[in-house]
Formats: sequence, structure tokens, C-alpha cells
Amino acid sequence: MTIIIVISTILVLAAVAGSWLLRRGNLRGRILAEDALKHLFHCESSGLSCTLNSLAGALSQSLDSAAAVVNELTEKKLVIPRGSELVLTIEGREYAVKVIRVHRLWERHLADETMVGELEWHKEAEEKEHVLSKEEAEALAKRLGQPVYDPHGDPIPSPDGGLPREPGKSLDAFHEGDTVRIVHVEDEPAGVYGDLVHAGLYPGMEVTIRGRDDRGIILEREDKRTLLSAVTAANLRVEKTKARRRKGPRKTLASLSLGKEAVVLGISPACRGLQRRRLMDLGLVPGTAVVAEMSSATGDPTAYRIRGATIALRKEHAELVYVDEN
Repeated sequence: MTIIIVISTILVLAAVAGSWLLRRGNLRGRILAEDALKHLFHCESSGLSCTLNSLAGALSQSLDSAAAVVNELTEKKLVIPRGSELVLTIEGREYAVKVIRVHRLWERHLADETMVGELEWHKEAEEKEHVLSKEEAEALAKRLGQPVYDPHGDPIPSPDGGLPREPGKSLDAFHEGDTVRIVHVEDEPAGVYGDLVHAGLYPGMEVTIRGRDDRGIILEREDKRTLLSAVTAANLRVEKTKARRRKGPRKTLASLSLGKEAVVLGISPACRGLQRRRLMDLGLVPGTAVVAEMSSATGDPTAYRIRGATIALRKEHAELVYVDEN
């Protein structure tokens, strides 16, 4: 009797394990299929042709594995092979756009509502895009206020599949002396994106083109110059804006002397997530008057009068708030 129970238990556990592996295998196959659709969509959006070789490279799979994915997508009428080129059907494009919508919404969530580092946004969104349901995605979009762009400046598709125009142009379209606003920072490949983050370049930031040479392009913001290689600079899209004449670097709240008043111009694009929300919740939004009232014995933090309340801010946070001193 005991032996029968043991054998039965083993069979049940084996069945459960087999079922789990089957679900795991199905999920892995769906992830590959959805990643393939995204790759085709990005190729078509960029005016590039997609082949089995390029797909295999994008998926980090062998040609045989990539061919199996293509066969499955062809059977489901999501992809049509045309000679050596792979093309999305209408249904395939709609599917790809839905996956992209979830990815970019999740990146927006990570940037606005969490303290997850920006170098991790893409990786986390790559995982979430395959498991978040349509209902969960729409609930997230509603909570975020139906955002149009993700934190890198990529347009977020609408629920019906509409895709806003990709903003900006390449830096190559502009000349030395032009002042431009960064509207998009490409987050792939990760190494190049890391270089842009390390350089402190974000969507919304204004920079001036100061020169080009064999090493790359020189950008200036405030009183700091940054040299970007041609490969790194290609991951930025910008739009032209009017140069603003300033004497010296832009003032921050941290530079405000005790007893002086200033008006908030905005918060640095480098300030994101919960930290940015906290500053805004304190009333540090454009047009707000702020007075530096007192500081601690060490000079940090400093107490500021904001909308009738006295708020203490450390220097590292006050330096993120741009002001115009009266």
C-alpha cells in the first residue's frame, strides 16, 4: 500500500513538472515570436529589409531556430516571406504594436513611479511586455495619465494601434552653433545608451553644437562640454530651438543666498521617478516663488519658504531645481 502511494505521488509530481515545463516552453516560444514581430516592425519603420539572417541575429538564435519562429508566424498569418525578405501582415503589425505599447508604458511607469535605475528600464520592460495583460496595460496607462512618449522620447502607441510621429532629427541635420533640444535617446545597444547616461544627456535637455572632428561631435550645455563619438551621437534625436543668452551657468535653488527670492523655472531632466514627484509635490513647479530662509550650522540642508510652508532641502536636491533669481 505504501509503495502504491509513493508511486502515485511520483507520477503526480512528474505530471506537474511536465505541465510546468510545457507552460515554460510555450512562454519561451511566445517570447521569441513576439520579439520577432517587434524586430520586423522596427526594420519596416526604419526602412530596412528583414531577412532570416538579421532575425536570427536579433533573437540571438540559430538559423534553424529563427526559421521555426518564422514558420509559426507564417502559419498564424502574421508574417509573409517575400523571397529572402520577411514582411509583416496587417495583423502582424497590430500584434507588434501592442507589445511595443506595453513595453513603453512600463518604462514610463519605472521612470515616473519607481526608483529603478534608468539603465535597468529597458531590461525590465523587455520582460514585462510578454506577461502584462491588455487589461493591466490599460489600467496602467490610465493611472499614468495616458502618456504619449516613454522616458526615452519614443512614442507610445495608442490603444487602437495608432503611433505618434517619431520626434526630432539626427544631429547630422544641424550645424555648428545650433542650439537643439534632445527629444529622443535611443536605449539600444545598452553600452551606447550607458555612455549617454554617463554623459548626463536626457530628453528635454538643451545643448549647443560646438564642433565636429575626427573624434566625433562636441556638445555644450551650460558651462560643460561633452565629446560624443559618431556612433554614440547617432543615438540622439533633436529639434532646433532658440539659443538663450545667459551669463554663466543656469542658476539652481542651491545657489540662492539666504534672504533672496527666486522663481522656479523647472526641474532638471536628470531628476526622475519618485524623487521628481516629491519635489513637485512640495510645490517646486514652474512659476512658484521660493525664498531661502535659513540653513543648518553645516550649511546643508537649507530651509526654503515654498507656498507658505518651510521646507528643508539638501543641496544635492536643491541643485536639481532651476530658478530665476529676482
